[in-house]
Amino acid sequence: MKMTTYRRILATLCYALNDGQVLLLHRNKEPNKGLWVAPGGKMRFDESPEECAVRELWEETGLRARALELEFRGLITEISPRADYQWLIFIFLTRQFSGVLTDCPEGKLAWVPIQEVTELPIPGSDAIFFPHIIGGGPAFRAKFTYDEELGITDWEQYA
Repeated sequence: MKMTTYRRILATLCYALNDGQVLLLHRNKEPNKGLWVAPGGKMRFDESPEECAVRELWEETGLRARALELEFRGLITEISPRADYQWLIFIFLTRQFSGVLTDCPEGKLAWVPIQEVTELPIPGSDAIFFPHIIGGGPAFRAKFTYDEELGITDWEQYA
């Protein structure tokens, strides 16, 4: 009998806010192809979550933030029966950054009014956590359970 090996992927998202708008990426590849998401990506073995968020924001957008300018806003666990979809995602927000937007090989970048984000095609989990991430208050923590097709079957928010 073959045992499936599951590996947790550590990742970050970083929402950049400016003048009532948030910077989003319309992804042109999996995961989340065709959906709008925050810039982010997989953590390297030698990075802290903050370092990863700063690097990913810069690589995908051309915008530079310092770790000290990040606000920790959430921790999301995503599990599924698929060995390739086991995530632990650290979510940050920044209002202080410099630079000029560049083209992103992972999709199209756009500044979107905050109140319009949940009207866009975004991942189901993002539709749940985005208002908490942007709205202030304590950091949002939740676990999302997915089926084989990556549809949400259950989720639980932690206090």
